Amino acid sequence: MQNFTYNIPTIINFGIDQLSHLADLRESGDRVLYVYGGGSIKANGLYDRSMKILRDAGLEVYELAGIEPNPRIQTIREGVNICRSKMVDMVLAVGGGSVIDSAKVIAAGACYDGDPWDLVIKPELISECLPIYTVLTIAATGSEMDTFAVISDLTKNEKWGTWSDFFAPRMSILDPTLTYSVPRRQTSAGVADIMSHTLENYFNNEKGAYLQARLAEGILKTLINYGPIALEQPDNYEARANLMWCSSLAINGLLSCGASVGWGVHPMEHELSAFYDITHGEGLAILTPHFLEFALNKDNVWKYVEYAKNVFGITEGTEMEIARDAIRATKDFFKRMRLPSTLSELGIDDEYFDIMAEKAAAGCFGTFVELTKDDIISIFRASL
Repeated sequence: MQNFTYNIPTIINFGIDQLSHLADLRESGDRVLYVYGGGSIKANGLYDRSMKILRDAGLEVYELAGIEPNPRIQTIREGVNICRSKMVDMVLAVGGGSVIDSAKVIAAGACYDGDPWDLVIKPELISECLPIYTVLTIAATGSEMDTFAVISDLTKNEKWGTWSDFFAPRMSILDPTLTYSVPRRQTSAGVADIMSHTLENYFNNEKGAYLQARLAEGILKTLINYGPIALEQPDNYEARANLMWCSSLAINGLLSCGASVGWGVHPMEHELSAFYDITHGEGLAILTPHFLEFALNKDNVWKYVEYAKNVFGITEGTEMEIARDAIRATKDFFKRMRLPSTLSELGIDDEYFDIMAEKAAAGCFGTFVELTKDDIISIFRASL
């Protein structure tokens, strides 16, 4: 196991009726920017409930609505302008990963003199940030407990991840009942996103990170067990609670500490989203099995065998047979979750493969296996 420093300062208030902790925002000042997406939080009453708590706490609330599923830098700029003009003290994200990611860059942009897009492409420019608070409404990205954000500029067909220690939310409220109304498609995509985060961490070449691997396998088995239950019983508290906690643990650094981890599937999917504006989790579900097939070789088959035995209980056959059975089991799980299995199902053809692969290759450093531009093109083609 390699050396590491681990620090995630986010306070998590998990469980039923945790929304009252919104009153705790008062410790960060008087003025809050309330960031959210579409109309779902108004339809289910969360908007009214949260607003009442904030106003009863004496907070002055400003709003930024309409955060997109793949959040746009143009909307981020609107939020930064509000923060600057209203002298906002903190940013509250009520929603899923896209809303939280937006809040992070807005909070940093409010403390930066230039264009917030600078902070996306050059995260080293981030030197301070307004306090960030979140109320999570979908289990997926893990943004409620990590230091990352992904922002798009679709006018340039660009989607980039940025990161900073300042991005760690000060507090996140995780009430599984708030995810009861999440539609099936978004539930499935969320599970695929969490699974991909876990697999990106899990498939590394460090044999000494035993504990991290077992933790990852526990998350994977939890997703496989509770994902289908949440689809069929959307108000099953046990299923929603387990999925929500998996979301946070998959990407808060716990699984990557002590191992050299490089993400290969996410840079490829980011290009798909940048050009086609698809649902992130669906793209990951399509690409992940094909990445695993491409990466398999005699030197790393041991990792696939661990995955097969400890996650799916597959033990019969040669090492290569067991590995391939595990990849098939992964595909079968995504199908069980009613996720698309080909890019063509999402209206994607090979028109932009060359440019997408070239851009993705720049982000695929230190991955489980080295990926060149041509390798990525081959994975895209296999996914059609």
